[in-house]
Amino acid sequence: MIQETISILGCGWLGLPLAEKLLSAGYRVKGSATSAEKVANLKEKGIEAYQLELNPAIIGNSYDLLQADTLIINIPPRASRLGEDFHPKQIRHLVEAIRPSPVKHIIFVSSTSIYPELNRVVYEDDVQEPGQSATPALVEAEQLVQGLSSERSILILRCGGLLGYDRIPGKYVAGKTIDTGAIPVNYLHRDDAVGILQNLIENKLTGVFNAISPEHPTRESIYRKNCADFGYTLPTFVTPEEPNSYKIISPDKLLNATTYQFRYADPLQFYYVV
Repeated sequence: MIQETISILGCGWLGLPLAEKLLSAGYRVKGSATSAEKVANLKEKGIEAYQLELNPAIIGNSYDLLQADTLIINIPPRASRLGEDFHPKQIRHLVEAIRPSPVKHIIFVSSTSIYPELNRVVYEDDVQEPGQSATPALVEAEQLVQGLSSERSILILRCGGLLGYDRIPGKYVAGKTIDTGAIPVNYLHRDDAVGILQNLIENKLTGVFNAISPEHPTRESIYRKNCADFGYTLPTFVTPEEPNSYKIISPDKLLNATTYQFRYADPLQFYYVV
């Protein structure tokens, strides 16, 4: 049996544990990082590593990275720092590099920030065009990747707020005054993000899927538990002058299309490391 090669563009907080999981499952794994130090760390772990940056044009050896069966595109947009149009420019350059490559399957890691606050349960079909989205540039990036679908299988994975390990929501609000405590959360633990991605790599699905924990407790309940568990200063919770808008993102499509079982279905039970 020929060993399948997976390339991960962006071996950071999510990409690195995914690479390690895929290595342990028997895949040949390639990965990229933006610095020589990070590349050396990847190589130490057995990952075929390449220094690569999208700025927004590709800087580095994308040719060898793209000699793979499956490509995971896992680069955060960073719109607040680089501007809304920067990420689509990155993806446009990347798509042109992918066209002549042998990559057959692509998973684009997107975000549920794409959905506006609709004050109801939200599904994948609620955002299909930039004009429907809270982050139009991210929809544009998705569509650029989907433009490769005539020759390749494409899956867009819209991940919820990625948490777990050192990312503890209560840490970021400790001692602050909060008027958004009643809003339901749309979170995803990193272990589940890795597990879902591995499942999707194995099953070669296509389409758009939400990756989100099925339970949606309130922000206040999460913050209170984090502060109690880790000794953070409790925020001051106040009632907003007007009710906050919200969204509850549904993972039903993913659950119905795969055999994946969430390790952390309830964000109140997320595993953290202080």
